[in-house]
Amino acid sequence: MTSRIALGVEYNGAAFYGWQRQLSPELPTVQGFLEQALARVANHPVDIKCAGRTDAGVHASGQVVHFDAQIDRGQKAWVMGTNTHLPAEIRVQWARTVDDNFHARHSALSRRYRYVIYDNPVKPTVLVGQLTHVRRPLNIDAMHKAAQCLVGEHDFSAFRAAGCQANSPNREIRFIRLYRQHRFIVLEVEANAFLQHMVRNITGTLLEVGSGKQPGEWVQQVLETRDRKQGGDTARPDGLFLVNVEYPESCGLPVNEIGPCFL
Repeated sequence: MTSRIALGVEYNGAAFYGWQRQLSPELPTVQGFLEQALARVANHPVDIKCAGRTDAGVHASGQVVHFDAQIDRGQKAWVMGTNTHLPAEIRVQWARTVDDNFHARHSALSRRYRYVIYDNPVKPTVLVGQLTHVRRPLNIDAMHKAAQCLVGEHDFSAFRAAGCQANSPNREIRFIRLYRQHRFIVLEVEANAFLQHMVRNITGTLLEVGSGKQPGEWVQQVLETRDRKQGGDTARPDGLFLVNVEYPESCGLPVNEIGPCFL
């Protein structure tokens, strides 16, 4: 009898070629390492599904995955046992046995990302690869105000990657906000789902406003064009974290503090 297991996973994406397993050629990915580690605990091959595939260099403090095991080893074994076989950049945070109809992606109600920016004349030596550095101070009030036109359901073609394979460009942003926390600027956004590069393209566009290169109303204009070429550059992956995936309470998954831990 098989058991379906859900895991909460954290990883530093700087060390990997994104989430998705890549075999031709074989490259280091989060999915690849996690499946290998879980297979050693389960004693059989494991195929995992995730809540959201992250790009190369993108991190997660709140990724959720599921897989089917031929035997349930127990929560402690799935966490501690799996972690002993993982590189230091990947850690399983929790494990739960879930119903067979649970799906890490399809059961999710929303995803939340945080993009961390450090605006300072000198680039920091700590948190390398964990944040995006901007040399000049940013006007976060202008950025926050300009971003509010993105709330709601829209066609986000102007903020999707050219190679995005989603069937529809429509997504619903529940909230988007910018604020300072300690010495960092945090862009936080939650939506029912995201297009490829959507958060990074929104960030790059808002950086144009924050630096004074574009007026706030320009973001609305970019959205309405539905043309990716009209927006700002795609922001670097360094500062982007998948921090939370929301599920119905009936799934029985733990509610954890929103990361990353240095915030």
